[in-house]
Amino acid sequence: MANKTQEVGGIHFPFPFTPYSIQKDFMAELYRVLEAGKIGIFESPTGTGKSLSLICGALSWLRDFEQKKHQEEARLLETGTVPLSDGQEQPLSLSSCTETPDTLRPVGEPDWVTQFVQKKEERDLVDRLKEEQVRRKKREERLQQIRHNAQLKYAAKRMRQEEEEMERVLRLSREALAAGAGAEPQEQPAGEEDLVLAEYESDEEKGAASGVDEDEDDPEEEHVTKIYYCSRTHSQLAQFVHEVQRSPFGKDTRLVSLGSRQNLCINEDVKTLGSAQLINDRCMEMQRSKHEKSRAEEEKPKRRRQERRATCPFYGYEQLQFLRDQVLVGVKDIEQLVALGKEARACPYYGSRSAIPAAQLVVLPYQMLLHAATRQAAGIRLQGQVVLIDEAHNLIDTITGIHSAEVSGSQLCQAHSQLLQYMERYGKRLKAKNLMYIKQILYLLEKFVTVLGGNIKQNPNTQSLSETGTELKTINDFLFESQIDNINLFKVRRYCERSMVSRKLFGFTERYGTVLAPSREQPKLAGFQHFLQSLQPTVTQSESGGWRLGCRWGTGTSVPHAWTPLPGRMALASLQGALPPLWSQSLFLLPCAASVTPVEEGEARVPRPASPLMHIESFLAALTTANQDGRVILSRQGSLSQSSLKFLLLNPAVHFAQVVKECRAVVIAGGTMQPVSDFREQLLTCAGVEAERVVEFSCGHVIPPDNILPLVICSGPSSQQLEFTYQKRELPQMMDETGRILCNLCTVVPGGVVCFFPSYEYQRQVYAHWDKSGLLARLAVRKKIFQEPKRANQVEQVLMEYSRCIKCCGQAGGTVTGALLLSVVGGKMSEGINFSDNLGRCVVMVGMPYPNIKSPELQEKMAYLDQTLPRGPGQPPPGKALVENLCMKAVNQSIGRAIRHQKDFASIVLLDQRYARPPILGKLPAWIRDRVEVKATFGPAFAAMRKFHREKSVPS
Repeated sequence: MANKTQEVGGIHFPFPFTPYSIQKDFMAELYRVLEAGKIGIFESPTGTGKSLSLICGALSWLRDFEQKKHQEEARLLETGTVPLSDGQEQPLSLSSCTETPDTLRPVGEPDWVTQFVQKKEERDLVDRLKEEQVRRKKREERLQQIRHNAQLKYAAKRMRQEEEEMERVLRLSREALAAGAGAEPQEQPAGEEDLVLAEYESDEEKGAASGVDEDEDDPEEEHVTKIYYCSRTHSQLAQFVHEVQRSPFGKDTRLVSLGSRQNLCINEDVKTLGSAQLINDRCMEMQRSKHEKSRAEEEKPKRRRQERRATCPFYGYEQLQFLRDQVLVGVKDIEQLVALGKEARACPYYGSRSAIPAAQLVVLPYQMLLHAATRQAAGIRLQGQVVLIDEAHNLIDTITGIHSAEVSGSQLCQAHSQLLQYMERYGKRLKAKNLMYIKQILYLLEKFVTVLGGNIKQNPNTQSLSETGTELKTINDFLFESQIDNINLFKVRRYCERSMVSRKLFGFTERYGTVLAPSREQPKLAGFQHFLQSLQPTVTQSESGGWRLGCRWGTGTSVPHAWTPLPGRMALASLQGALPPLWSQSLFLLPCAASVTPVEEGEARVPRPASPLMHIESFLAALTTANQDGRVILSRQGSLSQSSLKFLLLNPAVHFAQVVKECRAVVIAGGTMQPVSDFREQLLTCAGVEAERVVEFSCGHVIPPDNILPLVICSGPSSQQLEFTYQKRELPQMMDETGRILCNLCTVVPGGVVCFFPSYEYQRQVYAHWDKSGLLARLAVRKKIFQEPKRANQVEQVLMEYSRCIKCCGQAGGTVTGALLLSVVGGKMSEGINFSDNLGRCVVMVGMPYPNIKSPELQEKMAYLDQTLPRGPGQPPPGKALVENLCMKAVNQSIGRAIRHQKDFASIVLLDQRYARPPILGKLPAWIRDRVEVKATFGPAFAAMRKFHREKSVPS
């Protein structure tokens, strides 16, 4: 593709081909928003080249911004003056750039002092500009050098690494042989030191927080002006990066792709842990091991019995610097970054983070940008930068989900049991500060269980609660009722983060297993059996047979345990040391025949779930939210294990406010952003953004107007009024009428028909009713019927069969003309799936998918909005508008699945007379709203459908 430069409003936009007019308008408006530092809400339907418009518009602005900045710096260095508003010039002074007109010097200050300060500020500004030019020049020279000598440098580095690796392997082999020859019995199992908490000091005690970053003493590189591009999934980010590679900016843009450790880790020993939390913890542990190892080399060697800790071979300063420069040379997606990291034997996760300061475009999932702690850990700085949030239709739900948390009664009891056993085992080795905080956490867990109506000392699975139901409380009321208002949760949260107590606890349970307190309803041995089963989950039977384990209780009788595969060399003392005193004194072992059933293959490979304390830490962090911004939901079910405590964030703007305040400009973009009132009111207005700073832009579709037929059908073939309310939609006549409408539509629509239902349950009811009434058989005459599966791993298979059926029917002919896919709004098929061309010639929406109005979460959200947001004249209450907006947002996402490119065509059928109401029609996307036809009866609607598809099916 030849690059073509388009000039719009005096601005040059490089573009790979001649853009559509709506793309020109999109780029020009985006440029103006970034230049003016505003907040933009951009809507561009899928198929209109939104990603390419974002790339070319934003990077064109960045190109011009950097060029103006460099020209201004050069002029300032040359003339030593800064421009005034009237076009005159004044001597160069930092105060002229940073001080307001109202800023005055201290009264009575001599003129010579003022002149001295002013000259010093001038010199400082000039020095900073010179330093910035030097840094920029060095960076450009470094990257240019890499482009020419990357292969030579890489080959030499690989040779050096291979030599070092060989030396390291030989050294470890010699040390292992020496250690094996002189090994002595240890009092504690290997790795015991890893499980003990280090001495903890709070900020008040040590004056400042301490980190574990590798390069604390290195000078920090200044962040250049950059654009942060965010989207929802890694696949969408990869697609965006490929668009950048194909764009005119692909060769000159310094782009960095960010991701989680789970996506970027190349250490196979760590990746096999599976869980994202376990991978994160193991990575941090290996970093700390590296720091402790470097410190230990400077100190005198300590006890011989202290074990060696593993360090990551991919986490080295030189390796990361090399990878950082390689990342900045060319545009790479996540997969290419991982491949480059494997070749360079450098960690892609930390290599990409170190490249952020010099990058011009940073691509990352928007969960990483919207969470302040994650943003800080990744080294993301938003001050004065630009943020583009794509696929932002779920932005409010994403922020709410990130900062909400839920813990079950089972998790609370399990965490309490684990932490109590940990404290009993290591209590004498822990410092007073650690013991104090552990006891506070135990107290919190006990009170959380009590407020649910349970007992922390009993088995949660067998505890029946006297009161059931859902109760909703403010944060302060929950703290008072739980009797934990006297505990500083901010300090407890900080302790959990810095001491990494949950990771230590997980390592403890991984090694020794956990024991829940036995309940009165179950034999006391049940918890002991659970412990023994979890003690060695990956052990298989030894050649000499297994061991029979039993326990003597107070009566003196022996209760043998089931056949348990334990290694013959495991000493009884090791087991006794891992057990509580009551059990350790009663334990005995008996040899048994080699007839034990080994652990099933595959079970050993299943990673253990993360420690329940990790989930509880998120709940504790949520409780530090301001009282008015969240609620706590107490859900009491039949048993304690099924009951839960959930924190619900009511004000997502409290977390989005920092983004909009720090950034130069923020753009929220998507294919379907209607209704935009949610973004204005719930995010921007509540975040303190002035209405003048918000700009809305919505462009039409690239398809011709006659390529789409949106219909609102108010009644069916038998004149049954279509209104799928909760009270009416399960009536037999309503389900029959829906089936008759689909039978008629399937006779005139070629290819694929996608029908959306409000819920999985209603789809199941309708399908069963059609099966009994014979309507299903009538439908099958014209279309083969598919249903959306509930399991995500079955979606791809159903889509492949659906696509294959449509293709075969189109080639073979016959009575079956395609396929009918029964889907669910908000399900797997309603978002992210493209039903282009014959896969979706007609999209049918059955009813209006309103959310469950009886949900406590939704009711509280509605009440919160009614109290917080103003109600305009003639407008519904904000809470009611929220319910309507949630419904129409889901509808818009579903019906937008059909039209995917310029030459595509499809019909859209909305089956409910409520769609004809003007407020509802006003919340459809503009490119659909302007072409909607409302049909009061089915006859004219069917005639319009037949005419539309007959004309479009004729080859032009």
